[in-house]
Amino acid sequence: MGKSVVGVRFKKVGKIYYFDPLDIEFEQFDPVIVETVRGVEYGEIALTARVVEEEEMVAPVKPVIRKATENDTLEYNKLKKNEQDAKEVFINKAKKHKLEMKLIDVEYTFDQKKAIFYFTAEGRVDFRELVKDLASIFKVRIELRQIGVRDEAKLFKGLGVCGRTTCCAQWLGDFTPVSIKMAKEQNLSLNSTKISGICGRLLCCLTYEQEFYETVSKKLPKVGQKVITADGEGEVFKLSILEETVFVKMQVNKDETEVKKYLLEEIEVKKYEKIKKDK
Repeated sequence: MGKSVVGVRFKKVGKIYYFDPLDIEFEQFDPVIVETVRGVEYGEIALTARVVEEEEMVAPVKPVIRKATENDTLEYNKLKKNEQDAKEVFINKAKKHKLEMKLIDVEYTFDQKKAIFYFTAEGRVDFRELVKDLASIFKVRIELRQIGVRDEAKLFKGLGVCGRTTCCAQWLGDFTPVSIKMAKEQNLSLNSTKISGICGRLLCCLTYEQEFYETVSKKLPKVGQKVITADGEGEVFKLSILEETVFVKMQVNKDETEVKKYLLEEIEVKKYEKIKKDK
């Protein structure tokens, strides 16, 4: 059974979370105040009211508290400034405790009851004393969250190997699993420098065409397979999945071979009959 919800985003390219709009009508980009597991937050309507099946939602779906007012927006902007000030304090205190941590970002919840510090580090870090110091300075609950290199790249908004702003920083809300198998199936170079992003992990864009490659690959013959063409019988030499074409190597004479290109519908895979031996 479906439920009417709105999608709220807390960062410009962040994940979208569902909330119950109650009887309030929202337009896209309306600022709103909602309650989350982290506390009261200031967000923005990313998806207007729509019916979503319950299995697509993470229960329970909490209601939107209200539309944000001008004062709420002013308070939110003040928090953004406080977050910048908190970064300097964190860096100085981490140095004092001789902790090898790289601060990536700071977030205050809108109710100003919690400050979340995102950092990267080579391994596990004992930051208990640092948390005590920060709590005594900011007088709020302190949460330190160690994040991965992909999350770091998303926050830094760098340029990808294509020369454009990285997808994760520009529009990609969620990270999806990427495997080296995808690069192999797309006939890409397996040189890590060519198929890795600025985060050092496999390029997220390998997933964009993967479904197409998988679908077309099922229709194409395998390299080395015997096929029949209008020019005679030959052996599959190479495949072009994007063009859905097959390069076939054929014997011209005893000492010479020739490679010709054919559309998929122009060839027929040669079938071999199994010979049954009488016992």
